[in-house]
Amino acid sequence: MSSGSRTLVSPLTLARPRGKALYWTVFTAVVLLFALAFLFPVYWMVTGAMKSPDEVTRTPPTLVPQAWHLSGYTDAWDLMDLPTHLWNTVVQAAGAWLLQLVFCTAAAYALSKLKPAFGKVILGGILATLMVPAQALVVPKYLTVADLPLIHTSLLNDPLGIWLPAVANAFNLYLLKRFFDQIPSDVLEAAEIDGAGRLRTLWSIVLPMSRPVLGVVSIFALVAVWQDFLWPLMVFSDTDKQPISVALVQLSQNIQLTVLIAAMVIASIPMVLMFLVFQRHIIAGISAGSTKG
Repeated sequence: MSSGSRTLVSPLTLARPRGKALYWTVFTAVVLLFALAFLFPVYWMVTGAMKSPDEVTRTPPTLVPQAWHLSGYTDAWDLMDLPTHLWNTVVQAAGAWLLQLVFCTAAAYALSKLKPAFGKVILGGILATLMVPAQALVVPKYLTVADLPLIHTSLLNDPLGIWLPAVANAFNLYLLKRFFDQIPSDVLEAAEIDGAGRLRTLWSIVLPMSRPVLGVVSIFALVAVWQDFLWPLMVFSDTDKQPISVALVQLSQNIQLTVLIAAMVIASIPMVLMFLVFQRHIIAGISAGSTKG
């Protein structure tokens, strides 16, 4: 007797016209409910910026603006100097992403394939940092960045104050190491027989095979810097160098609510576009972590 997978509705019932109609009705209703739950907040923000200041605070609220105003977006772009702060965020996020990808990949490759002395002890120490609350590290990080040891240089109001602390990401390092562990040793041995060195093997063999997990790590690295607030607030006292997450709070004191909502919509567009572009890589990276090579 063959054992098959059990479902709530039997295949025989689904084969009938009534069963198919009921299945697709329930499936469509569930998809529409989930889509509404996720898209309605986005719609509320986008349309809220197009309402008048009186209408956006009206009770009960209006679902559709009585009059569509685009001035909220233009005022947010000009009054809050969004191009400058968006560029600051791009620079900080791109630098943190690049350095994190280089150093975390190199460290993960060394721990996974080069088998250094005390490698397990080093990995255990790295993973132990995940149990330390991020808030507990804020003061030591600030003191280090304010007066860099040995060279006694301050990295305040400098993108390096964001880049260097972001490099030490234990979670992404462990994610990369787990993926490298699944790469068959036969592939690396074949490259070594062909005369490829360690660095050549990493560049030509390991990295092309690791595109899914590199995509996931890239998303995590970029989103972490883009949405961070407390650390950039402490590093950047100069308003002209602050990222968008800090500038929205610092410049929102005398700004109309519709303008602030418009600025929040504009600030979220890059992350939404990045997810839409790289969603295939995210799904591939998540599934790659659950399979063995």
